[in-house]
Amino acid sequence: MARHLFQCPLRWSDVDADGHVHNAAHLRYLEESRIDLFWKKGFGGANVVAQMDIDYLTPLRYRPDPVRIETWVSRVGTSSFVLEQEIRDDDVVYSTAVCTMVAFDQETQRSRALPEDQRVLLKDLEA
Repeated sequence: MARHLFQCPLRWSDVDADGHVHNAAHLRYLEESRIDLFWKKGFGGANVVAQMDIDYLTPLRYRPDPVRIETWVSRVGTSSFVLEQEIRDDDVVYSTAVCTMVAFDQETQRSRALPEDQRVLLKDLEA
């Protein structure tokens, strides 16, 4: 299983009064990782988030070092695919997420079938 690795910098503005990275920032970090994955793999076309489930496991405290986000594919369907993601360090997982994405036709405003080249890219990341 290949995983996409993304080093995400923490921002002071993402921290709450207790020094923890706010839960909404986790979602932005996960989005940045997905965008990085799509750019680096040359994954074109419109894809939208249909569902996002996140579990916050351990508070992530602000620090100058980036946090690692790992992303992999757990399912590829006809027009959708599921990405699983972890915000983590080597020894601790801060949050886990499951993101269902749908290939989207902007002209018709409906889902579309995933093209074969995108299927191939997704299969390379499949668990």
